[in-house]
Amino acid sequence: MRRVALASGNPGKLRELAALLAPLSLSLIPQAGLGIAAVPETGETFLANALLKARHASARARLAALADDSGLEVDALGGRPGVESARYAHPGASDTENLERLLDELAAVPPPKRRARYQCVIVLVRGADDPQPLIARGSWEGHIATSPRGLGGFGYDPVFVPEGSARTAAELDPAEKNAVSHRGQALRELIAMLGQQGYIAAP
Repeated sequence: MRRVALASGNPGKLRELAALLAPLSLSLIPQAGLGIAAVPETGETFLANALLKARHASARARLAALADDSGLEVDALGGRPGVESARYAHPGASDTENLERLLDELAAVPPPKRRARYQCVIVLVRGADDPQPLIARGSWEGHIATSPRGLGGFGYDPVFVPEGSARTAAELDPAEKNAVSHRGQALRELIAMLGQQGYIAAP
């Protein structure tokens, strides 16, 4: 068993990460449980922020650390909210406030031009100065609905309609979402890397 600090305080992310990482012989410890405060996300890319968070948690916990940085890119908004997804309305904004700002900005945009995608980068560092962090990525294509639907998920899930689906991400059950989502894709890539290094629990 290997202890890994989880550099996230987002309850939705924690639920998804715990479910997807269940096959690994890792003991995930949320950074808050170790008395570690979140670091400001000052990076200009998802990768930069994921590395920043992972190295911060690893340095303070003196453990390996895993971090996820993800967000929504909307073509009609030039890729926004992007790395600002969690604080799109303002720093400390709620999911509802971010959704409202997004829908307000897209109010005059017709459905064919509301294409969007979720992006995710997951990083695992074995130490704060790890020169070769494990990096995995996922992307989930779709479009933005005109109003929220569904009670599941978190973030922009109530307005994100995955490509080929009539339901929003918030209308999918957790297993359905994890099977196709950006975070699920990135974690499966990371799990494959970890499996090659003996982190997978024996049957």
